[in-house]
Amino acid sequence: MKNANAILMKEINLNNVRQALKQIETATKPQLSKLTNLSVVTVNSLVKELLELGEIFEDETVPSNGGRPALTYRFNYDFSLALVISLKENHGNEHLTTMVVNLDNRILHKEEHLVPRFERQILFDHIERYLNLYPSVKVIGLGIPGQTVNGEVTVTSHSELKGIRLAEEIESKFNLPAMVENDVNAAVSGFYASHEFSEDRSLVGIYFPTKYPPGMGIYLNGRLVKGKNGMAGEIKFLPHDQQWSQMNSTLFVQSLCQLIHTVNAILAPDRVVVYVDRLDVSFWRNEWERYQQEHIMPSYPEVIQQGTFQEDFESGMRVLTLKELVPNIHFN
Repeated sequence: MKNANAILMKEINLNNVRQALKQIETATKPQLSKLTNLSVVTVNSLVKELLELGEIFEDETVPSNGGRPALTYRFNYDFSLALVISLKENHGNEHLTTMVVNLDNRILHKEEHLVPRFERQILFDHIERYLNLYPSVKVIGLGIPGQTVNGEVTVTSHSELKGIRLAEEIESKFNLPAMVENDVNAAVSGFYASHEFSEDRSLVGIYFPTKYPPGMGIYLNGRLVKGKNGMAGEIKFLPHDQQWSQMNSTLFVQSLCQLIHTVNAILAPDRVVVYVDRLDVSFWRNEWERYQQEHIMPSYPEVIQQGTFQEDFESGMRVLTLKELVPNIHFN
């Protein structure tokens, strides 16, 4: 038991040094000791191990308060990379956007490919090519317009995705951890991260693709709300049976006001982000102002129309995939 506790404590301390250096990029051993509340002797040992692993490397020497110059150590953000792939519909066509991202969330490579339809073998060939180009990839993230239950894609507007155990197949084929996330959940995560909300702020994102039903992502108290089997936000199952893609602009705006009203009555978010390209912004604002005057609500959220779904989708997928590279230390 003592040996197990010692190993666990070492892993905790190692991760503390790793994360401290990751945040500030360069530091001396005394600085790391101060940041982590670990002794200089302990830091010496941990720094040596991180050097041997290649997670950090020696940098330059700096003056040390009149004493001997101190050696600084630099975090190696390229030690582990993430391969992030997002599947999106754009004007009726399917696109695969692929990014290779380092631990500093810096995009090292990005490409977009038009595919006639989603097929697993096309995806697998795509992944294999990038893994050959970037052997430091240690995790694969895939954003899709759908939801998985116990590893199986069960709810999706893309029939070619339904029934696939996508993460399991990727992990089995490439021997790397893989995660699959819903596109709207990823977009809301990206918006939340880029706007630096405090954890007590809540956010709802509603996305209207061109030819598919809308979806919703919910971010409350600093985390995604997924609900049972990850089905929170599947607003296409609301009993109104709206044919969103076939509505004229007036009916669309009226229905959108009612949808936001419904969401607000249940969740009372601070902000509602509407991702839609077919809104006349001035007409929408006037109608929403009029709607609020005519309907009493417990609170009135800030509602904004965004044309940045893909940008937020990609940003969220990078953030969520990189989280998979954070060491998970288990306490038994």
